[in-house]
Amino acid sequence: MKHTRLGYWIEEAGDVTPRPPLGEDRDADVLIVGGGYTGMWTAWHAHVLAPEARIVILESEPVCGRGPSGRNGGFVEGMWTHMASMRDRWGAAPALAVGVAAEEAALRVGAFCTEEEGVDAWYRQAGYLEVSTAPAQDDTGHDAVDACRELGVPDKLRLVSAEDVRTHCDSPEFRAGVIESIGATVQPARLALALRRRLLEQGVEIYESSPVAHFREADDGVEATVTTGSRVRAPRGVLAIGGAARSRRGPLANRLTVASSHIIITEPVPEVVEKLGWTGGEAITDGRALVHYFRTTPDGRIAFGWGGGRIAMGARTHGRAEVDADVVDAQRRHMVEYFPELAGRRITHAWGGPIDASPTHLPAITSLKRNRAWVAAGYTGNGVGPTNMIGRSLASLALDLSDDPTRLAFIDGEMPRVPPEPFHWIGGEAIRLGIAGKEHAEQERRKPNPIASAVAKVPELLGFHIGR
Repeated sequence: MKHTRLGYWIEEAGDVTPRPPLGEDRDADVLIVGGGYTGMWTAWHAHVLAPEARIVILESEPVCGRGPSGRNGGFVEGMWTHMASMRDRWGAAPALAVGVAAEEAALRVGAFCTEEEGVDAWYRQAGYLEVSTAPAQDDTGHDAVDACRELGVPDKLRLVSAEDVRTHCDSPEFRAGVIESIGATVQPARLALALRRRLLEQGVEIYESSPVAHFREADDGVEATVTTGSRVRAPRGVLAIGGAARSRRGPLANRLTVASSHIIITEPVPEVVEKLGWTGGEAITDGRALVHYFRTTPDGRIAFGWGGGRIAMGARTHGRAEVDADVVDAQRRHMVEYFPELAGRRITHAWGGPIDASPTHLPAITSLKRNRAWVAAGYTGNGVGPTNMIGRSLASLALDLSDDPTRLAFIDGEMPRVPPEPFHWIGGEAIRLGIAGKEHAEQERRKPNPIASAVAKVPELLGFHIGR
């Protein structure tokens, strides 16, 4: 088994020639710090809106998309499963507007991979299933289904019985659930590299291996200085830096938690996929707060992910967010519980990465003080589709437009603050372990430890939202 920072998707997508780092000072119309999905979709939309604009992306990695954008599970979702929490937080009409925008974004990703660009990113629209795997999860998704009905979009999310669920994938642990029909899967690293390639063809300037040492916002614009001393200046800028927003001074520094998620992937097992009846390519998660997520690949592998990794104190991962043998060992056990046919089958790769988790479980765009720059983060592991939506809003903001995407509810909304370190890390780890213990007991049909159950309720008492 290869257990590395980058993982299977990036290895399979293949090598590309890195772009040179920033070597001299540049001027731009739009400056984007961060070359993951958020930064690249922002550049994509900005080019569509203003084809003559000079757009510069600064990326710290040797190649764009090698952070969380190229390492995630590759689920392309809308946000209908979040509809109840969005309605309760923002109100009915704003929540519905975000739901529509998120669906449009997910479909745009599909169009990018199919008829528009012909990108081979393994895009497959087969639906997204959220299933119960224990009695305690049996109301999974019901509040979101009710909210969709209340808001007049009952077709977006529907309940499915245990019998129906097992026609999609016949795991002995699966019970009833909900299905979002627009859900799809992609090979995330292939998608990132394809987007990078198209941006370069459009004339977007991408400088890789160019970590930003200092970002300054002034009344007349923004300026980013990379570690070599070269600078980029622009009237407006975007900080598309994900969990790094937690470690920098700024509006999201005390509104994010950096946790980790890890994935294992099997050797090709097409006969197991066939036996499970999982031939439609559905994206599936369970109903846990520390979610398990699973999908198949064109050659019949099963990828099994878990969002139960450790909290990173001060957003400093120290490598444990990427390579964590203890979490991977637990995943092996969980995978065989869900899919007993995989007992004894080879795991070829394991990897992980940081997740920028917001207290609301919803992404956010926040303005810097002078409204010349915006920072976006908080996807909480669900960013493949929503990054396109966020990128569309960021593009309009960076081009000083006033349109519908600049008025969506996730822009400059209220968000609970997280405690300072080390209390944030101590409390976050205690809550993570409490939730993990509670959910493990529920999975085994045991009564959870009362202390674990009490600790698991703390986020709700603080106004934080865990789960959908």
